[in-house]
Amino acid sequence: MNRRTFLNMCAIGSAAAAADSRESGGEAAPRRPNILFFLIDDQRHDTLGIAGHRIARTPAIDHLARQGVRFQNAFVTTSICAASRASILTGLTERTHGFTFGTPPMRTAHLETSYPAVLRAAGYRTGFVGKLGVQTETRPEETLFDYFSERDRPYLRKQPDGTTRHIDEINLEHALGFLDGCSPEHPFCLSVSFSSTHAEDSDKENHYPCIDAVKGMFEDTLFPPPLLDSPEIFDAHPAFLRESMNRERFFWRWDTPEKYQKNMRAYFRLLAGVDYMIAGITARLQEHGLAENTVIVYASDNGYYMAERGFAGKWSHYEESLRVPLIIYDPRMPQDLRGRVLSPMALNIDIPATLLDVAGVAAPERYQGRSLLPWLNGDAPADWRTEFFCEHRMKHEKIPTWEGIRGQRYVYARYDGQTPPYEFLHDLEKDPYQLHNYAQDDACAATLADYRSRCDAAVKRYQGAP
Repeated sequence: MNRRTFLNMCAIGSAAAAADSRESGGEAAPRRPNILFFLIDDQRHDTLGIAGHRIARTPAIDHLARQGVRFQNAFVTTSICAASRASILTGLTERTHGFTFGTPPMRTAHLETSYPAVLRAAGYRTGFVGKLGVQTETRPEETLFDYFSERDRPYLRKQPDGTTRHIDEINLEHALGFLDGCSPEHPFCLSVSFSSTHAEDSDKENHYPCIDAVKGMFEDTLFPPPLLDSPEIFDAHPAFLRESMNRERFFWRWDTPEKYQKNMRAYFRLLAGVDYMIAGITARLQEHGLAENTVIVYASDNGYYMAERGFAGKWSHYEESLRVPLIIYDPRMPQDLRGRVLSPMALNIDIPATLLDVAGVAAPERYQGRSLLPWLNGDAPADWRTEFFCEHRMKHEKIPTWEGIRGQRYVYARYDGQTPPYEFLHDLEKDPYQLHNYAQDDACAATLADYRSRCDAAVKRYQGAP
């Protein structure tokens, strides 16, 4: 731990001690809110009932949005679970924290200013259940969490008694167990990270195995075909994308009408299972008298292709890959502020700053995201971002690396692993589905040069961040 981090932690601890002193003395002080953070795997922004999906069954999640706020323009800065989850822990872009698949473990210096470490230093009881997805130099339960129960796929696990159980059913039990050990007098932050709705990549026949509670759901449902699936859309891509893992996994999941229907039903079953488990956890909050003082955040680690553009998976620069759901419910929120759908650009790197702000704890200066709490409170910051830097740096022969800028009107992506680098420029005003590449349009040369320069500056800024 360096000197700056040590002093920061001491200040946080002193503030927490002062707050506890006020609470135990004659001066009345409000209880610090609890935090419950749900992180879902591989879910894009438009797959909730509240977001307009006509088939999704997500009543518990929809209720959180109706009683809280939903950010309709939420994105990840890197669309893959390892890097995105590291960004959510640390408030840093992949370019800064440097962690993804195939890299060394997350540096301890980054973990020391992660949201669970800061909250723990501030007196919160911190818990984690499910898929962490980040390798760390030190054991998470030593530095981050008072309660740590990690597990990830395969979904179906044989138990000591010979039975088979779904890991997210086990995760549900551990989340409930954590809440059973909580009391209204001691604030907590519980992060519940379901493996759902990630595919079981090792099992092409049972690609999305669900929990028992939702088995049989959607059996007679006919899902509409994907909006952007046509040979012309796919063929317009350069060869390195046509031959990428995005295309390879398309043949695992979506390449025939029969396979498409089977896997769409199974995927949305998994999602319905997440909703069922969230309902169970929020009910337990009520049972223990914790619900009225618990802020709930719901998000996903990245988006997901469901045959759009002839793709599967995530990883690339399109909206289906980068855009995710984000809901924040605060039971203390005035009635007239509930149920709003907010439009600012919200990022996964904003989540840790927001969680700390909810707790009344200052975010570390090194965070690259910002708290979303002003938006919840009805205050629109005048200097809020109008664009953000996004990237994918994992080294894999089937997943091209890229970096870019997603603005309000234009999206720029530079696939820098190609020789020469291959550029995309999309105009969301003229072409909201990103079907045309304006980087090849001479009339857009000035805009292309501008976004190329912005991307260069962002790379330099985030690469050199402490």
